[in-house]
Amino acid sequence: MLGRVLLVLGAVALLHAAFSTYEHLSYLKALGRLEESVPNDVGFEALFGLFLGILGASLDTPALKEITWASEMKKRSINEMDSRLGFADWGNRGSSLLGESYGKSQ
Repeated sequence: MLGRVLLVLGAVALLHAAFSTYEHLSYLKALGRLEESVPNDVGFEALFGLFLGILGASLDTPALKEITWASEMKKRSINEMDSRLGFADWGNRGSSLLGESYGKSQ
């Protein structure tokens, strides 16, 4: 629950920093002073929002699953894992060995 709250707060802080940047730049444009930069507090707010978002996303992730062969075999049987249907070949060499008429109805 804490992770989602931090993630939402981080997103809101980033959106607010973006809106503050837009407002400041439009204010500078109205005054005709385009060479000035964005204030430091807006940059710090953006970095803080990014930090909150990363922390919230890290805390909100589910637990890692074990991916070893032993953990996979706890869920499956050997017959499921060793059936080797991928190696099944349903074609045969009957026509090349016994002639073209092999397998055709007579």
